[in-house]
Amino acid sequence: MLHEYKTIENPVENILLKEKGSKFIGFAFPVNNENELKNALEKIRSEHPKATHHCYAFRMGINGENYRANDDGEPSGSAGLPIYNQLLANEITNVLVISVRYYGGTKLGVSGLVKAYKESAKITLEEANIIIKELEAEIEIQFNFNQQNLIFTLLSKFDAKVLNFDADENCILTASLKTAHKENISDKLSEMQYISFKFKD
Repeated sequence: MLHEYKTIENPVENILLKEKGSKFIGFAFPVNNENELKNALEKIRSEHPKATHHCYAFRMGINGENYRANDDGEPSGSAGLPIYNQLLANEITNVLVISVRYYGGTKLGVSGLVKAYKESAKITLEEANIIIKELEAEIEIQFNFNQQNLIFTLLSKFDAKVLNFDADENCILTASLKTAHKENISDKLSEMQYISFKFKD
């Protein structure tokens, strides 16, 4: 099972490519959900309202299973797909790449467009810092007040981050930890008495 994926660290903006008078401006954003994706697209559309096309492609999910390539009015397959192929070439996911085109008066033809959009996505991603991120899972643990030390020792052993802690007679704690540790921590918690836990989806 995969516990990590490659993505970009920070957004990359305004990477310019000129081709026969047309301007292609490249953007890349790290995105984790549909909401972030929509916001990034809306941001670029509002920054470039007069652009001829806003073509884009994204991949999301650990295996890039959620993806889309959009030609935004360019001939089918001439824009979104070449951009998408650059995401594949870099083996990155949870990334959105947009190429904004201002038409310069000279038609590029389908092969010219494919080349320009591919190049635009390529130089944009070359500016990005590609990082490896580990998948995380959230766990909720319920235990008795006097078991605090035990639980905290265990969590620190697995580098878990405590997100929320209700200290009462019956304590409830939420923590996030790397998915790779899920099985091990489950085994350890199962061996303890008076403790219940569950992983959140």
